[in-house]
Amino acid sequence: MFALRRLAHAIWGDEVDRALRPVLIVSLAASTAGSTLWSFMAIWAVDELDAKAQLPLIFGVGALLAGVSGFLGGHLSDRFGRRRIILLGEGVMVAYPLLLLGVSGDKWAAIVALTLAGALGALGGSVAQAMVADLVPPEKHEPAYATVRVASNFGVIMGPPLGGALLIFGGWSSLFVTVAVLSAAAWLLAFRLLPRRGLYAPEGPPERSSIGVISRDLPFLLFLGSAVFAWLVYVAYEIVLPVSLVDGFGYQPAAWGFLVWINPLLVTLFQLRLTRATVRVPAASKLVVAMLTMGLPFLLLTKTHALLPVIVVVTVFVVGEMLWVPTSQAVIADLAPADVRGAYMGAFGSTAAIGFAIAPLVGFQVRNSFGDDATWVMFAFISVVAAALGGLACAGLTRRARTREAAAVLGA
Repeated sequence: MFALRRLAHAIWGDEVDRALRPVLIVSLAASTAGSTLWSFMAIWAVDELDAKAQLPLIFGVGALLAGVSGFLGGHLSDRFGRRRIILLGEGVMVAYPLLLLGVSGDKWAAIVALTLAGALGALGGSVAQAMVADLVPPEKHEPAYATVRVASNFGVIMGPPLGGALLIFGGWSSLFVTVAVLSAAAWLLAFRLLPRRGLYAPEGPPERSSIGVISRDLPFLLFLGSAVFAWLVYVAYEIVLPVSLVDGFGYQPAAWGFLVWINPLLVTLFQLRLTRATVRVPAASKLVVAMLTMGLPFLLLTKTHALLPVIVVVTVFVVGEMLWVPTSQAVIADLAPADVRGAYMGAFGSTAAIGFAIAPLVGFQVRNSFGDDATWVMFAFISVVAAALGGLACAGLTRRARTREAAAVLGA
């Protein structure tokens, strides 16, 4: 227990808001359970189901369903409460690995179950982000989102090795049953710890259409556009880069297994430190720098394929990602009217699904037609577009804040 306390102190320090601790614990537990499963689903589809040809369609349709589910979860949380929807989402994840176990002998039933994975997994994700804004004051949004992100990444560090060990010693049945048990533990923690209402939550459910509010919010729509392009860059790192390294640059598949660990490790160790160091930097500046830091280093891959430059690309990308994620979440929390905060977070979360649906399709098509160099030039340019749209959205947010301040002064 003492060792665990020392580890928690080394990662989070003493500045974690007490109201945020239940979300941290639940995020860590849910992330551990989820990453134990999700890391191996593509392998299961190929090796056990012989569904290699269907895999792009599975992921594409699943990503789009995840986008709908993420928005729906946020919308419902505005009306029925964050805690209820999070418990619903965690409860679904208890049953899902058992469903995979039950249909594993039927290829097409298993493919349908895999396609539903994104939708089921995304149901409560955006709701947790909305709950963070319900629990802490606006000036603490960015550090709070960084803190929760560290917990989630710590779970990602623990989950895949656990899943690999389960596959070695017990096979797929052992993996599915263990994930169900871990998900049940996450549900019990959520039931026991999550508050029914945060101090900064809206007084009651919304009395207006969230879609109507969102459709008239130009800064938010610009920010959604920026997020879509940002996710295209992120998914290029997640999915296109390993294929490029192995198939185009001659790396062994195991090499990516080591490189990919750089991301959660750096996030766990340095996310909070970077967020605290840049807390006074304007959001617009951080977002522009973040987008460019994520995408422009890909240009280095057009000059060299050596290991050290690849490590530099991955490391610099993670720095940009650490600037991007909590800053963007805090911007959305500030943009969103309190009564439809869940819907705003859900819409923002849906941009990830769009990125995961489009980036592999576009990335691999460009790569197959024009080669690796053209692919990385394209994604570098996309990062510039994301930076421009993010800067414009933040400018709109600044104008809105000034208008509110002027209205408050006149009202006084």
